[in-house]
Amino acid sequence: MQVKLCVVSNAGGSGKTTLSVHLAYEICKHGYSVALIDLDPQGSLSLFCGLGQPTPEDTLAAVLDEDFTGDWPLVKCWTDKTKKVDVCQGGLILTQTTQEISLHPRGAYLLADRFADHPLNHDLIIFDCPATLGPLPLIALAASTHILVPVQLEPKSVQGSSKLMEWLYLSKKQLRLTPEPELLGFVPNQYDARRAAQRQILEAIPEKLRQMHITCFPAIRDSAEFVNASAQGLPLHLYRSSHPACKDFKAITKVLMQLVKR
Repeated sequence: MQVKLCVVSNAGGSGKTTLSVHLAYEICKHGYSVALIDLDPQGSLSLFCGLGQPTPEDTLAAVLDEDFTGDWPLVKCWTDKTKKVDVCQGGLILTQTTQEISLHPRGAYLLADRFADHPLNHDLIIFDCPATLGPLPLIALAASTHILVPVQLEPKSVQGSSKLMEWLYLSKKQLRLTPEPELLGFVPNQYDARRAAQRQILEAIPEKLRQMHITCFPAIRDSAEFVNASAQGLPLHLYRSSHPACKDFKAITKVLMQLVKR
C-alpha cells in the first residue's frame, strides 16, 4: 500500500524535518521510493536535502493552485547515492497559500484532492508540517493515511502534546475522514541522557501513552552531528555513517516498511 505519513507537532524545534529526512533515507535504502512534501513556509527541507531555494512555480504552492494540471514540481536529492527520493519544496509563498486555503470551498481537502486527481506513485509520501495547528497541517492530515508525532523531552513540549492530541481528534471528527489516518505513535526526540529532567520524562511518557493505546517509539538521541549533517544537506547516514544515532530510526522504519509491504 502507499503510505502517506503526516509528521506533525505544534512545537517548533521538535525535529519534524530531521525525522522526515532520516526516515526517507532509511526507507529508500531498502529499495522503496519516497516523496518528501514540504508544507513549511520556512522551507527547511530544502536546506536539509541540499537543495537550492525554489521559485514559487516550483513549490507546493503550484500544486495547490487552482490551475494545477498534474506536473508535480519534484526535485531529486542525494542523487550520488540514490534515485529514490524526491522533494516537493516549500517556502515563503506558502504563507500566501495559507490564506487562500482558508477561503477555498474545498480548503482542508485541497491536498487530498490533488493526490486523487494527480496521484504520485511513490511507496511512501512524507508530509513535513510547520509548527502550527493551522490550515497547512490540516490539509496534510486530510491527505494522510498515518500520523507520526515527534516530541521534545521538555515540560513545555510534553504539555503542548495534549493540545495536539485534542486538535487531531477534533480535526478528524470534523473532516469526517474515511478511513481516518492512523496515529503510529510518538517519537521522543533530541534525548540527552545526561539531563536528569529528560530521563524522568522519558521514563514517564511510554506508560502514559500506553494507557491511551498509543505507541511510544525509542528515543532519537541528541547530537550536534545532526546539525552538521543538515548544514551539508545530508542525512546523518551519508554524513557520518558510523554515528550510533543512525540506528535510532530503525524501529520506526520497520513499522513503515511493514505498512508499505501490505
